[in-house]
Amino acid sequence: MDALIIVFASGLISLFAAFAKKPWLVVSSAMAGLLAAIIVIIGQLQTGKAFFDFLTYEGLAFDQYALLFSLAICVLSLLIIGIGYERFRENPVHTGEYIGLLMFSATGAMIMTAYTDMFMFFLGLEILSIPIYVMAGSNKADVRSSEASLKYFLTGSFATGIFLFGLAWVYGATGTFKLAEIALKIEEMDTLSPILMIGVLLIMASFIFKVGAAPFHFWSPDVYDGAPPAVTGFMASVVKIAAFYAFLKMFAVCFGQGELYEFWKGALVVMIIITLFVGNLSALRQVKFKRLLAYSSITHVGYTLLLFISKGSAETLWFYMFSYGFSIVGIIAVAIAVNDSEDRIEGLRGLGRRNPFLAIVGVVSLLSLAGIPPTSGFFAKYILFSGAWKSASWLVIIALINSGISIYYYLKVLVTMVSPAEQQVEKIKLSPLTIAVLTVALVGMLGFSFILPLLY
Repeated sequence: MDALIIVFASGLISLFAAFAKKPWLVVSSAMAGLLAAIIVIIGQLQTGKAFFDFLTYEGLAFDQYALLFSLAICVLSLLIIGIGYERFRENPVHTGEYIGLLMFSATGAMIMTAYTDMFMFFLGLEILSIPIYVMAGSNKADVRSSEASLKYFLTGSFATGIFLFGLAWVYGATGTFKLAEIALKIEEMDTLSPILMIGVLLIMASFIFKVGAAPFHFWSPDVYDGAPPAVTGFMASVVKIAAFYAFLKMFAVCFGQGELYEFWKGALVVMIIITLFVGNLSALRQVKFKRLLAYSSITHVGYTLLLFISKGSAETLWFYMFSYGFSIVGIIAVAIAVNDSEDRIEGLRGLGRRNPFLAIVGVVSLLSLAGIPPTSGFFAKYILFSGAWKSASWLVIIALINSGISIYYYLKVLVTMVSPAEQQVEKIKLSPLTIAVLTVALVGMLGFSFILPLLY
């Protein structure tokens, strides 16, 4: 609860700091708040004690897993604010609103990691989502940004409606919103209630919609393409971390036992296969960088869904999503630094000469996304796939085939990045803050991969 209060308060301070019309002041207050939250979470993980013990609510429980996922949310939010600073300086009038919305969205993400009843889950989901609807359309000079905001709002609202409808059916079958009580009621059932089964399917459909898995993925490429790059990075990393853990928690605690697990497992297997092939085959045709990342993100959603089939651990999800988050931050930072108005993959050509350090981070990010050693992406995929092998080996084989397909389009971007430009190009100068963020992302993609596998 301590970190949650700090992040929320930092968001409010950022809004008031905006009156000074100095982007560095707004960004500094937000980053200071996130750093404080990170320190508090690490301290709480070590001691198990919270400073604000008197501020408790039965709908939230910041246990070890909630703290770990909140830590990932704060770290990645901090990095994303850092890589977006250069763009904030260009439009100081709206920096406060932008940063404030991002901090409030991170607050919603943290609520989604700690909820213990469906009411708090819904509250966290809306606090997470509504600011992103606005942030996606924050680039008023680009009509694609407004289109992205509208599409994300309409599809997100539709998914929320489906979730609430499914929740109503689950409540009708169990008579409670609390996760532990729902699980207990389901265990006491002699036969599964048709009302419960309909509710679970609707909730699963809303989840698939929210994370952008096929066949409910159609909003993702347009939103990723139209939103500002930093917002795209936030959606691909922080939002997905919160959503996946929240739903893993829900399905593991409430719907992951016995006949009910077998009931929804088949539908999810079909969605995983469709998601993997739709994401990879669509990415092969892309010429725009953020659209390629969108389809790549869809593919990674397919990999992550293997955890639900194999009843994987929260530690595996944390390692996989944190590793993926570092890769996304690195590659989005490259896109922001290159600043190609048309967002072409060809715009990355000659990056090795324009800024060697930026090219190194871009290359490592692509290798990590592709799952090539010695990056953290390789170890994350290995742990994920090996955990799923025992219960769904044939599905893992399909995932490995798709992982091989993905190497082609990642290497295509990589080759473009290191190839010489056809004409003289301007050198890219990076600010100290951007260099610091890139360094952290690089360490995360390399050093992270050697430390965490020792825990498994």
